[in-house]
Amino acid sequence: MKLKLSHFDFKLPEELLRTDPLENRDESRMMVVHRNTGEIEHRKFKDILEYFTEDDVMVLNNTKVIPARLYGNKEKTGAKIEVFLMRELNKESRLWDVLVDPARKIRIGNKLYFGENDELIAEVIDNTTSRGRTLRFLHDAPYDEFKKTIEKLGQTPLPKYIKREPNIEDEEKYQTVYAKHKGAVAAPTAGLHFSKIVLKRLEILGVSLPEITLHIGLGTFRPVEVEDLSKHKMDSEEIFINDSVTSVVNQAINNKKRICAIGTTTMRALETPVSSYKTLKPFQGWTNKFIFPPHEFQIANSLLTNFHSPKSTVLMMVSAFGGHDLIMKAYKEAIKEKYNFLSYGDCMLII
Repeated sequence: MKLKLSHFDFKLPEELLRTDPLENRDESRMMVVHRNTGEIEHRKFKDILEYFTEDDVMVLNNTKVIPARLYGNKEKTGAKIEVFLMRELNKESRLWDVLVDPARKIRIGNKLYFGENDELIAEVIDNTTSRGRTLRFLHDAPYDEFKKTIEKLGQTPLPKYIKREPNIEDEEKYQTVYAKHKGAVAAPTAGLHFSKIVLKRLEILGVSLPEITLHIGLGTFRPVEVEDLSKHKMDSEEIFINDSVTSVVNQAINNKKRICAIGTTTMRALETPVSSYKTLKPFQGWTNKFIFPPHEFQIANSLLTNFHSPKSTVLMMVSAFGGHDLIMKAYKEAIKEKYNFLSYGDCMLII
């Protein structure tokens, strides 16, 4: 049966949307879904060590979230404008793709001012979508100084369903403990469960923890508006996979070890540069890969992921990996057992 958008719909109770991080990130709940038997277990995330042995591999996405939400004022009128940084287009020219809200107030040629003393000024130079714009930041200082100004004025880009203002706790908790390379506008949420203690125990166990980078954009969360999934277009996201990662992963493939993608972003990255021999190739570039059922996964044979929104592209990928009927059954069970959903929620290990 060909699956359509409506096959991924379900009623998500609002009380299951967790809006604050746990005090100890590795104390979250973890549902374990066995693809071969259909068995569902209810565990704690810290129990993940019981499912891996020496020379297994967990691939991590080490992207780092930038403070992508800025609040400024429009010239002359002083109207408050929210600017969400999407993607840097040109480093030298300080050009960025952004979303603006309210979009109807912003025209090409308008200037926007940020900070109490107008520390940052931007000019609108293009309309890219109904809400999207291209901004040129009028900042002549060296690039490092420009980025520091952005980071000082910007806020942690918590998802819109979290209505409160971000705080100091979010600055730390909305990053993975292994985040390294700045460029994401949303966190790779499956990785948020890992503490340094869990990572150390995995290392002692002999599990390899290679890191790739995929800078997450908002395209992952853009609603699917077509019933025919093949007609949905994903936004492109930048990936970096080096030789040392491919060496570790391909050795695990050859040795028939467990290879776990930590998060759907990691899974999408691993599925992008696959060789004709079904091995992983080094890669630096962009991907707009949209994975939905049916899909034959080539690299990872297990997946750690959070619980996602109805009709979302990430739910479609998870269904492609775990099997649509089993995943929808697991989601029904998650709602019954009151698992927390979305960014600060609980997680699911599919093996």
